[in-house]
Amino acid sequence: MSLIAGLSIWNFYFEMFTENIKSPHVVIFLDKLLRVIPRKLLIVWDGLAAHRGSLVKDFIASQQGRIAIERLPAYAPELNPVGYIWAHLKRHELPNFCAKDLWSLGDFPRNKLKRMRRRKPLLLAFWRQSTLSF
Repeated sequence: MSLIAGLSIWNFYFEMFTENIKSPHVVIFLDKLLRVIPRKLLIVWDGLAAHRGSLVKDFIASQQGRIAIERLPAYAPELNPVGYIWAHLKRHELPNFCAKDLWSLGDFPRNKLKRMRRRKPLLLAFWRQSTLSF
């Protein structure tokens, strides 16, 4: 199970995939973000190879300026606020979780993430921990 997420000040968006995240998954996620958020997007992301693929670059170029990209410095995971989503999920929402079957392996974390989305102070804490200024 792999997750991809985007965090805004007031919400975060995520998508789950059964395989490792690759460029086609990034394009699917960006396309969904564009449908949900009707304005320009500033995407700040790390150096994951899937973010740098030609498929992703071509998709971004096809959006005619609707997506702007900024990259985080290499070896600075503490600057990535999405990393704090994953840390919170692993340490506070899913410790000792043992899936009974494949369905619950995806369903339980999905429900926890949806619940986390409703906790606005938690979302702000992810931003504060990242020390990014905006």
